[in-house]
Amino acid sequence: MISLVHEAALGLAHGETWPGAGTRRPRRASGPIRVALVVPLQGPAGIFGPSCESCALLAAEEANSSAGVLGRPIEFVVVDGGASPSAVAEEIDRLITVGAVDAVTGWHISAVRQAVAPRIAGRVPYVYTPLYEGGERSPWVFLAGETPGRQLRPGLAWFAEQLGVRRWAVVGDDYVWPRRTARAARRYLAEISGTVCEEAFVALGTEGYDEVVRRLRAAEPEGVLMLLVGADAVAFNRAFAAAGLQETCVRFSPLMDENMLLGSGATATRGLYAAAGFFETLSTADSLDFSARYHSRFGSYAPLLNSMGESCYEGVRLLTELFNGAGSTDMSSILRVADGLSYDGPRGSVQLRDRHLDQRVFLAAADGLQFDVLHRF
Repeated sequence: MISLVHEAALGLAHGETWPGAGTRRPRRASGPIRVALVVPLQGPAGIFGPSCESCALLAAEEANSSAGVLGRPIEFVVVDGGASPSAVAEEIDRLITVGAVDAVTGWHISAVRQAVAPRIAGRVPYVYTPLYEGGERSPWVFLAGETPGRQLRPGLAWFAEQLGVRRWAVVGDDYVWPRRTARAARRYLAEISGTVCEEAFVALGTEGYDEVVRRLRAAEPEGVLMLLVGADAVAFNRAFAAAGLQETCVRFSPLMDENMLLGSGATATRGLYAAAGFFETLSTADSLDFSARYHSRFGSYAPLLNSMGESCYEGVRLLTELFNGAGSTDMSSILRVADGLSYDGPRGSVQLRDRHLDQRVFLAAADGLQFDVLHRF
């Protein structure tokens, strides 16, 4: 059994000053490979936390049932990625400095990644699993998620060709991923004679959308590009449907999962589309096999399987491949084997190119409380 150990169990008190901060104690040559699993346990993205932990655990158990990593078992130290970016970065720095972890992975928003990556500073590999806005250049950061060029660009073209939707509004949380993704959407729409007629950015944790709905009514878009996280998207979906806007306007999100559909309710998901590298209802052999293993392991009361959780499986799997391919936990050895590394997983065959996983992306439409996969990009 693999434990999900929280940072407090290692005796690392918040606010403690460690000798040699920003450096790392000598690597452990034996014992478990410990991975900091950074997943949201609070805030708007907290609804993803249980599935993220479960999927990561499944990946570790599967690795450990064979040779593990370099013949050593994987263990996790769970870090709350829903805390403030500075707090998460401080915690990760401490864990690396005292030699408590050999790698970092998990699903957390880009504002957290931007704070964490500089503090890691190449001491251990960092596999960031969510979709993100693109542009991460730190050589020790490996990106397992989708980018706007793989999700939005073909998605917006599909809406124009299939539904004639070219006039869009953007509703997003006010931080780096929505802001930069909205700028990319403007460029992609210009390629297909489309336009953004309204933009509204709200604080993370926003529950009331009356003013946003009023602005959407006035702008009369044909589609709304949703760049909202977790519970924020749920609240917006409910407000959108209550205002009757789903009668005349579609919604498209690169961050929408089954938890959010369930929270929104079936009456608030009509005309809602999503793009991702994985959906539980995806009928490929790889995804069906993964879903069967997940439910066999965690049972009928398992957290809802979704793309966010599956990305954490992907993160642990990628770390395993990097370590075993390099034959070492040393970053220089990892970087020598990283480009071109490939493996088969729930998303099918994937390959690491310029530290990003090259993968398939699918478009799906909400059908009540589940997704109907329509198209592969």
